[in-house]
Amino acid sequence: MSAPLTELTLAKARDGLASGDFTSVELTQAHVEAIERARDLNAFITETPDLALERAAESDARRAKDATAGPMDGLPIAIKDLFCTEGVLTTAGSHILDGFIPPYESTVTATLRAGGAVMMGKANMDEFAMGSSNITSYYGAVKNPRGPKDGKDLVPGGSSGGSAASVAACLSLAATGTDTGGSIRQPASFSGIVGLKPTYGRCSRWGIVAFASSLDQAGPMTRTVHDAAIMLGVMAGHDPKDSTSVPMPVPDFEAALTGDIGGLRVGVPKEYRLDGMADEIDALWRQGIEWLEAAGAETVEVSLPHTQYALATYYIIAPAEASSNLARYDGVRFGLRVPGDTLDDMYKNTRGEGFGAEVRRRVLIGTYVLSAGYYDAYYLKAQKVRALIARDFTRAFENCDVILTPTAPSDAFAIGEKMDDPITMYLNDVFTVPSSLAGLPGISVPAGLSARGLPLGLQLIGRPFDEETVLRTAGALEAAAGFATKP
Repeated sequence: MSAPLTELTLAKARDGLASGDFTSVELTQAHVEAIERARDLNAFITETPDLALERAAESDARRAKDATAGPMDGLPIAIKDLFCTEGVLTTAGSHILDGFIPPYESTVTATLRAGGAVMMGKANMDEFAMGSSNITSYYGAVKNPRGPKDGKDLVPGGSSGGSAASVAACLSLAATGTDTGGSIRQPASFSGIVGLKPTYGRCSRWGIVAFASSLDQAGPMTRTVHDAAIMLGVMAGHDPKDSTSVPMPVPDFEAALTGDIGGLRVGVPKEYRLDGMADEIDALWRQGIEWLEAAGAETVEVSLPHTQYALATYYIIAPAEASSNLARYDGVRFGLRVPGDTLDDMYKNTRGEGFGAEVRRRVLIGTYVLSAGYYDAYYLKAQKVRALIARDFTRAFENCDVILTPTAPSDAFAIGEKMDDPITMYLNDVFTVPSSLAGLPGISVPAGLSARGLPLGLQLIGRPFDEETVLRTAGALEAAAGFATKP
């Protein structure tokens, strides 16, 4: 029974629970056993089987009493370890948060819990969400369930690599992720699942450990576009505790999945055809254009002229905000404390031992660009370029309804392959960073296989708060691609 239950989609599992085909306890137990069998993937930092079975039993009790079931009642999901969870260790993948057990729940996980979702555990991730491969985690690298290839284990993408691996390997029906510059969409592409970054402000950031506050956004990672619509409907909503949360009604995202994209205008940005881009990435992109045209959409070329500056802009703004956000980790209030002869020594020792190499690199970059004499030359200039990038998208959407691009410039690479070259590693986000800087919704849909037999994703970018059109188009793309390969 366990294998079929773990391979269900959220939608099918929801229907099965409603019709009494199985209980939430049975569904959850199947996933507990799957996690135990797949510990070699290192997808979880903290497993919570007892808590999961307890919440599953509560869900079954509600159904037995004919109580109204929540929109995700009884469905097992993984929670990225960036979300604070009351009474459960939360580390953000970092040594400096050793032993931190929050006395409160993040708004997104509280909403999911209120909707009946069952937390299977805290998914592994790049430390403080800084990475594109899930190799910077203090708790070790996550292995892509699609590997190994050529005798080497593969990265699942990052920073939401544990979430992606959990969904792809059928250890949870879905997972939460966060996306700062591509950390939902890129691992979704590498792992062969669907990853949706909502519009900045659509989901609350309260209770999510901050990386770059003007960029971070929570979103769902699922097996299908339909599942992403289900989960986003629960995660989204205004939160007065988050000053960046937008007070807008949450649409019925499931109802948007009509399958009809007749007359829709799909923009194809000419600047995304990069020099040296792999032929298979370009071929899949052209195939995606053909699929959408066959479904009734019209494709038009659009221009995003400041795209070439997006990556450099991102790697000034994001580290600057990280430098500020991570100043709170000093060994005084929570987490790791490494003693020293003086208070300054204690600060230095704690931060030096508690932060990994990539986090230290970004904090140093961020501190530098914010320092006197360099603020205007770097940070202020980057903010101006960011405004130009956002304006490019605004103008492009005057001529189209949604934009189609590749998600990532390659398929999954081997663990350790690029870790000594940060610039090459940062290039993994070249297609996802521009929409993050503009705060736009974006989704990655698995659309094909590379020559090595590994998943490749296509990305759709939409207007602000128009996740409905993004999901509707993604549903049509998903149906045309017919991606069904499993790890």
